[in-house]
Amino acid sequence: MIPFAAETASTNPLLPSWPEFIIGTILFALVFGALAKFLLPRARETLAQRTEMIEGGLARSEEAQAEAQQVLEQYRQQLADARHEAARLREEAREEGAQIIAEMREQAQAEARRITEAAQAQIEAERQQALTSLRAEVGTLATELASRIVGESLTDEARQSRMVDRFLSELEVSSQ
Repeated sequence: MIPFAAETASTNPLLPSWPEFIIGTILFALVFGALAKFLLPRARETLAQRTEMIEGGLARSEEAQAEAQQVLEQYRQQLADARHEAARLREEAREEGAQIIAEMREQAQAEARRITEAAQAQIEAERQQALTSLRAEVGTLATELASRIVGESLTDEARQSRMVDRFLSELEVSSQ
């Protein structure tokens, strides 16, 4: 047997022997050094990349949120402008409608005046025609009546006309 192994067996099983301890410490230092030299920089680089990625993501999300807020404000402004424009258009349409109604009313009144004036002119013309016709009829009747009373024919038209005019003027004077 190895005296070294016998010595370790007689001592405390929880404590390693000195040669194992030294070899274990050297190997631990070698493994730790190798890990510190090769693995630790990669881990730090990966952590730095992840930190940058997270911070970049946060910055991008803040930028996106700011942009979304700006777009929301633009949308609200456009909506307010559209509402204002719609109100303005409604008011213009209301004013235009009132103007059209006023113009149509004015045209209707002008048409009514024109129709009334034309009717009055027609009535006056018919009245004059009736008066002329009545004068002629009254003259004819008066001449016939005078011919019968006098007993001679009054066929002279100038005479007839003077007599009819005198008779009608006497009638007008007496009716007033």
